[in-house]
Amino acid sequence: MINKSNKNDIIAILGPPSNISSFNEALWFYVERASTSSKLTQLGKRELLTNNVLILELDNRGVLKEKIFLNKDAMQKIEFTSYKTNSSISQKQTIIYDFLSSVRQKINNPLGSSSN
Repeated sequence: MINKSNKNDIIAILGPPSNISSFNEALWFYVERASTSSKLTQLGKRELLTNNVLILELDNRGVLKEKIFLNKDAMQKIEFTSYKTNSSISQKQTIIYDFLSSVRQKINNPLGSSSN
């Protein structure tokens, strides 16, 4: 519950987060992803069944301040721009960018092994 649950409550209910923001330790991400192999005619291409993300923002005392839930349909509506700017970006865009960057890194290197 917003403004009532703390870190310990969240971990007891959901377990440890899938990811914590590198830039803001008060942002916790929980990811649920499920895929399956598609038909043989698709040459074994994976089909995404579930792609849910829960973003939790904690205040400086560790109390839940805000929660954002994104499902597969909501993520398809997020528009990305190719433009780059030096001005500051709103915090909501930064949260999503941080999360997507960390997911891309985990997809590219799921075991976290170094490339020596």
